[in-house]
Amino acid sequence: MPLQATSGAASYDATGGGAPVKNYIEDVFSTWLYTGTGALGLNIPNGIDLAGKGGMVWAKGRTPVDNHHIWDTARGVSNALFPNLSSASSLTSNTGVTAFNSNGFTLGTSRSNTASETYASWTFREQAKFFDVVTWTGTGANRTIAHNLGAVPGCIIVKSTNATTPWPVYHRSLGNTQDISLNDTGAATTNALLWNNTTPTSTNFTVGTSSAVNASGFTYVAYVFAHDAGGFGLAGTDNVISCGVYTGNGSATGPVVSLGYEPQWLIIKGVDNTIGWQMIDTMRGMPVGSVDAVLRANTDAAEVAVDYVTPTATGFQLVSSATEVNINNGRYIYIAIRRGPMRTPTTGTTVFSPIAATAASGTYQTTDFPIDTQFSTVRSSGGSWVNDRLRGFSATASPATNGPIWITTGTAAESTSTGTRTAAWDNTRFMVGSNVNNTATVWWSFGRAPSFMDVVCYTGTGANVSRSHNLGVTPELWIVRRRNSTGAGIVGSTAIANTEYLTLNSTAAKATLATYWNSTYPTASVFTTGTRTDVNGSGNTFVAYFFATCPGVSKVGSYTGNGSSQTINCGFTAGSRFVLIKRTDSTGDWYVWDSARGIVSGNDPHISLNTTAAEVTTNDTIDTDSTGFVVNQVAATSVNVTSATYIFLAIA
Repeated sequence: MPLQATSGAASYDATGGGAPVKNYIEDVFSTWLYTGTGALGLNIPNGIDLAGKGGMVWAKGRTPVDNHHIWDTARGVSNALFPNLSSASSLTSNTGVTAFNSNGFTLGTSRSNTASETYASWTFREQAKFFDVVTWTGTGANRTIAHNLGAVPGCIIVKSTNATTPWPVYHRSLGNTQDISLNDTGAATTNALLWNNTTPTSTNFTVGTSSAVNASGFTYVAYVFAHDAGGFGLAGTDNVISCGVYTGNGSATGPVVSLGYEPQWLIIKGVDNTIGWQMIDTMRGMPVGSVDAVLRANTDAAEVAVDYVTPTATGFQLVSSATEVNINNGRYIYIAIRRGPMRTPTTGTTVFSPIAATAASGTYQTTDFPIDTQFSTVRSSGGSWVNDRLRGFSATASPATNGPIWITTGTAAESTSTGTRTAAWDNTRFMVGSNVNNTATVWWSFGRAPSFMDVVCYTGTGANVSRSHNLGVTPELWIVRRRNSTGAGIVGSTAIANTEYLTLNSTAAKATLATYWNSTYPTASVFTTGTRTDVNGSGNTFVAYFFATCPGVSKVGSYTGNGSSQTINCGFTAGSRFVLIKRTDSTGDWYVWDSARGIVSGNDPHISLNTTAAEVTTNDTIDTDSTGFVVNQVAATSVNVTSATYIFLAIA
């Protein structure tokens, strides 16, 4: 009989002439946080093309006790399934997803849109070697179902849409005779009636006679996930999704899972125990060294805060002995999705935002991208507090505490400060903190992106060691800061020798000490630290920030002063919005200018990262130039002294 199955994912994308289109994770997956309004027409602009490409939206309330909801383009709008329940789909007008858009989706009056409640949504776009949605009508006889994943599935989640059935899950690590259910906590069981003892192929999967997958007359939907299938990135060979398994060791120093990339989303389930499905993502919080924000797919319970995993540049590590993720000798399956963006930026506004404002606490400031690192400075007191998403930052609407901060002017260990300069981050916004309520403040927000900027957290070994980063090019400027104990920000640069360093909280010139970088410059994939305690002390924790020249976006460079005025050509077309300059051959501040406070032909306000002095507004050190910026020799700043050497970071 004819196959009754439909699938929306194209096996490949092509431009005219057959040239392959480069695929990036940011185009096919999004975690988007929002607050419900209870009103029809709440738009979620996550940048994912569901109208043209198809896909699935999964949403869950973070604060309320509320069901998980799934909608997909194959079944249509307002047609919800509930991953924590066995019930059939519910079709109700003007509720749930009411429109699949070219840049996200729109919600109706209820179902994941209760007024004032906070929610997380995860959008999966159909794309070969990533994800597919398939529907069919059951026959009651063993059969194959076509899919367009273009790769052997790593995981398949099935649900009857018109009957009360469980949510059987095929996972490559369990084999073709085992079943585990998404909507409960049960351990894996043997059930040959589900997959008919047949492993999926790159074109189809098999269902047996079980009513959970193929009862006569029942309708079904399957969500099909790839595993290490490549297909992404500039070369088209990068993996973006992995379906794997690990064995727990029952220790807070748990197993390390190697993915070959840093994850942004994880779902984990114990195979041998009756513990639920743990869902963690970097937008809600999956930090290094503090608690994760965890939802559980099998329950309607609100989000909980518990430290289960820590991401690494190449995977993740279990950091809990909890049964949920790391019982000794327990097996756990997972799906992991790669962190984005993968695309190299072409404009500075997509990765950097300077905002100068005097705003009330609790109000929001908006950027054009998800913030990964932020320097915040009160203009009357200089210096900067540094936050980043990787170390942890509250992503709730009304957080009780801020994430860990370190201060550029001092050496104190990082601390968690309540009511600080920024109180919450979500996708493209941050909340003004209570201690800068109506205080003139400048925030410099950075997004991690290839060739522009990256952040890595690590634990020191005390021995010379190279570690991975994800900048994708050779870092030209890097800052390392000890987290758990005192230490200054130690700065390296390719403009000075690999035996030299600078100190962020000091005016000091470059100094020589080979034990910082082990006389080794970073490469496009790794950076090296030596035996020095404040960059690699054994058992100490660290954060490192990497910057590089990204054509048209950023320029890391150096120049020699001429005593008067000179143009620093950065290859920009509309000038610099941020300029950081430090003299290297003699003493000098870490000066910062930005367009939010003014880079003009006259006087320009500058702040020094190494001092608590207020910003200075009375000298004309920097001028505008479309290609970058102009430096003038002014005695107050001395950034263009004859024969003096300087390093700089400029962002368009």
